[in-house]
Amino acid sequence: MVDKYLWAPWRGAYILGKKEKGCVFCNRINRKSDKKDLIVYRGEKSIVILNRYPYNSAHAMIVPIKHTSSLDKLTKTEANEFFELTRLTVKVIKNVLNPDSMNIGMNLGRGSGAGIPSHLHMHIIPRWNGDTSFMPVIANTKVVSFALQDTYKILKRGFDAICPAEKSPKKRN
Repeated sequence: MVDKYLWAPWRGAYILGKKEKGCVFCNRINRKSDKKDLIVYRGEKSIVILNRYPYNSAHAMIVPIKHTSSLDKLTKTEANEFFELTRLTVKVIKNVLNPDSMNIGMNLGRGSGAGIPSHLHMHIIPRWNGDTSFMPVIANTKVVSFALQDTYKILKRGFDAICPAEKSPKKRN
């Protein structure tokens, strides 16, 4: 019997909003507007992007550049960078935001809850003790402590400190 639920009513704008054509991730990977698109880091084979409809402040995603829905379709090099960027993102978030813990995971396929099932991605959601409250249930409101653009700046500085610009192969503004 299920006795706990994760309420996320603020995501209604994403669920009911107008859907863009094509793959959301591929569209952002191919544009040259990292700040607008919330891409905080570009690797050779994957990117780190903030979730525009976060479950919590600094909700980041690791997204392979290759459009695939399957882990086994990644080459060894692609998979290694994908998981290395997961590790790096955890390190950056710990360094700059000091969360108490994190949720990390993937939903593979629509049946598992994937909102974008056609393009594999890893979620990293920082958590702080007491970051849940009555607001989503009572007021249909999610309390997100940091604005997306502020979070972008904080995480971007964190990545830049660990991975200087000369090491970032596809630096874009």
